[in-house]
Parts: sequence; structure tokens; C-alpha cells
Amino acid sequence: MKKGSKPASRRAGVRGFRQKAEKLGHRGETLAAWALRLKGYRIVEHRYRTKLGEIDIIARKGDLVAIVEVKARKSAEDAINAVNYHTQQRITKAAGFWLTRQTDYARISLRFDIVAIVPGQWPRHIKDAW
Repeated sequence: MKKGSKPASRRAGVRGFRQKAEKLGHRGETLAAWALRLKGYRIVEHRYRTKLGEIDIIARKGDLVAIVEVKARKSAEDAINAVNYHTQQRITKAAGFWLTRQTDYARISLRFDIVAIVPGQWPRHIKDAW
């Protein structure tokens, strides 16, 4: 084994954890999208990726566009706290990139929201989170 490398079984464990977390995140995003639809939003983009970052959900209701970060955690407070300053900046830059490509950008009101996914609870939508 090379110096500083981890055993194959440990790498596989980390990979398995990442895959499980990613699967949970995708389920959370799907649940959040349905909850937003039930509130009258139209999902414009899901997992919108740019070089600047990724936006989980872009939802629209009229001229209001909600840039939504979805976090699945044990509590809503943990989910909200997981969206730190660095994450907010990354999402804000990606949202700016998306906005410049919209033909009606001058009419759009942009808002940044969080949807907290907590086991056994309906998704909690925090509007205007930052």
C-alpha cells in the first residue's frame, strides 16, 4: 500500500456513504419540488448546473422566481444552518448566470429560499432565506 493511501475497503465505505447521501438528496429535491407545485409554483429547472455552481430547484410563480436550496437533515434548524455564507454566494452567482439568459429578466423578482426536508415531516419552505 502506498504511503498515505487508504485501504480499498475504507474507500468503498466512503463511496457508499456518498452514494447514499446523494440518493437521499435527490429524493429530498423531488419531494421539495412536489411541495412547491402544490403551493402553485411551476418548476422551471431542477438541478441546474453551471461552472459557478448548482441550483437545486428554480421555481416560478408569475414574475416571482424562487431559487431554492434543498437540505435534508434531522431537524429544520440543522437544514437552515447547513446553508452557510459560502453556499449562499455560490448559489447567488449561479442564479445571476441563469437570470442573464432569461428573455424577461427585467420583469423577474428573484428570491432565495430553502426547503428543509426532515424525516416524518412535510417539507418546510423558508421564503427569502437570504
